[in-house]
Amino acid sequence: MLPFLFRIGAYAQSTYGLLVALAFLAALWMAARLAREDRLNAESVLNLGIYCALIAIAGAKLFMFILDAGYYFQNPREIFSMNALRAGGVFYGGFVPALVFAIFYMRRYGLPWLATADAFAPGIALGHSIGRVGCFCAGCCWGIQCHLPWAVTFTSRAAHDNVGVPLNVPLHPTQLYEALAEAIIFVVLYFRFHRPHRAGQIIGLYLVLYSTARFFIEFVRAHDEANPLALGLSLEQWIAAALVATGVILLTRPGKELTLVGNRK
Repeated sequence: MLPFLFRIGAYAQSTYGLLVALAFLAALWMAARLAREDRLNAESVLNLGIYCALIAIAGAKLFMFILDAGYYFQNPREIFSMNALRAGGVFYGGFVPALVFAIFYMRRYGLPWLATADAFAPGIALGHSIGRVGCFCAGCCWGIQCHLPWAVTFTSRAAHDNVGVPLNVPLHPTQLYEALAEAIIFVVLYFRFHRPHRAGQIIGLYLVLYSTARFFIEFVRAHDEANPLALGLSLEQWIAAALVATGVILLTRPGKELTLVGNRK
């Protein structure tokens, strides 16, 4: 765990912030590259990526505040604190509104929405994988206590003060579970993108693979908030289940014959 890369006087460069910036750039670069390969308007795709990133950041923070509303209601100043600013927020809270905005943007600018979503999917996985390494360095999004050989024990007082991670307790490295899962998903999606597929199958595959991984990782991830829905599942797991169903629909929907990237009409 490395919450800060370096300090210069009063300024401290967080590892999380640097890796999130790197994740954003990597995701945009990959999306633009795949868009050009598929003869999409790369400039519009880049603009869409920037807008979606801003909406995702805002949505992730807002969802974080909603899920822990009791705490922030009692401590309203924490909403504008550095701790809240450094926190990554809730991924699904950013992903869902960004996805909704993307649909409206693509309709407005004439981008084929399923093919565009396909171009974004590998980049999302790549960026998210890098971002989760940032979470590990910061100490946020930690897992429940365990005594497995690969358990991690955080010892940084700065990380505890910033995000509240328990110290000197062996925990599931849920951040690394997700980073590894997303890295594997990126490789799968990247190679699948370059094989014949119907529009929508790449983003559909991403939804199925990531949401399935997230559903099971949630069982060993620590949660301060009570599960708001039934069957003892967290809200994130219910969202994951819904996105798996959406992905299955995209993968199995009837449509045109399989098309190789760059040969769409």
